[in-house]
Amino acid sequence: MEINGKVKAGIVALVIAAGAFGGWQYYQSSQKAGKAAQVQTVDVKRHDLKSTVSATGTLRPVNSVEVSSKITARIKTVLVKENDKVKAGQTVATLDGKDYEAKREQAQYKVVNAKAKYDRIAHLYNIGASTQEDYEDAVYQYDTALSNLEVTESDLAETVITSPMDGVVVGEPLTPGTMAVQGNSNPTVIMRIADLSTKQIKAKIDETDIGSVRIGQTATFTVDAYPNKTFNARVSLISQTDVTSSWETSSSSSSSSSVSVIYYYVTLDVDDPDNLLLPGMTAQVEVITSDKPQTLAIPISALKTNTGGSYVLVMQPDGSTKEQYIETGVYSDEYVEVLSGLNEGDVIVNSYKAKKSSSSGNSSGNRSSARRGGPPPF
Repeated sequence: MEINGKVKAGIVALVIAAGAFGGWQYYQSSQKAGKAAQVQTVDVKRHDLKSTVSATGTLRPVNSVEVSSKITARIKTVLVKENDKVKAGQTVATLDGKDYEAKREQAQYKVVNAKAKYDRIAHLYNIGASTQEDYEDAVYQYDTALSNLEVTESDLAETVITSPMDGVVVGEPLTPGTMAVQGNSNPTVIMRIADLSTKQIKAKIDETDIGSVRIGQTATFTVDAYPNKTFNARVSLISQTDVTSSWETSSSSSSSSSVSVIYYYVTLDVDDPDNLLLPGMTAQVEVITSDKPQTLAIPISALKTNTGGSYVLVMQPDGSTKEQYIETGVYSDEYVEVLSGLNEGDVIVNSYKAKKSSSSGNSSGNRSSARRGGPPPF
């Protein structure tokens, strides 16, 4: 049976239409697959955000004192040792007081003589047999002798060293036989006593971060002695005096430059109920400058900036993207708070990968796409 020309033409048209439809379907699926390979999306959700400032500091007791002598003498006895607990007023050491005992005896002898002379001159003065000048001189000599006796008795009393506070002996005291020298600028320290029930951290914070630190903010810290344990602290003091740290950097084999960084000391009160921390330990501190529970946030990697401000690429129902400018708030390590511009559940582009160029003729277009979808400039 022969097929007429009209039937043949219809079959050919049907085959062509089927092929065209199949090609269009393949093209659409390829486009979607290519676009899916280029774009990674993320839903706008709520997160717990914490903004922190890092610092390094040293642990120290809140109250501590260096025990020294007010007189120069050799240490005779030391009645406490390292780590001993002491009470205020407790005798912790004595000094050799032989020289001061001799001075006191001499002062006592001078007082007796001056008193006898004063009594004799006073009697003569009362009966008119002595002058006013002799009487006043006797009074002066007697008063001077009494004052000298008080000084020698005070010096002798200083040979007994007592603790000025309740606390613990920190470090080893000096040994008997050591000369304890008095002085206002550099006296001999016999021992150190500290109240270890309350501790602080003195940390240095960079000038770029100090503006976000406030008194009362909480902090966490770790020490090398307990790497798996986190301790708590609270900012109690922010120093108004800057500290400059400088070091040399080499730009070439023949030249170098000095770099200076400004720091400020921040004092933090430490919570140590188990008394695990020791003075001098190095603390790695994280000051919590902001805490936002369940706030709207996006990954920092999705945030982009240009001259108009911060923006993200929002996915549209048809698969296209739209630039949406937003207002940001607190930053954490991975996320940034969204104050306005997005709603919970919005889908945004988190990263964008440009296609590899198949020819040199469209490479500039690919670079342009990469700029639009790349990471935010800084």
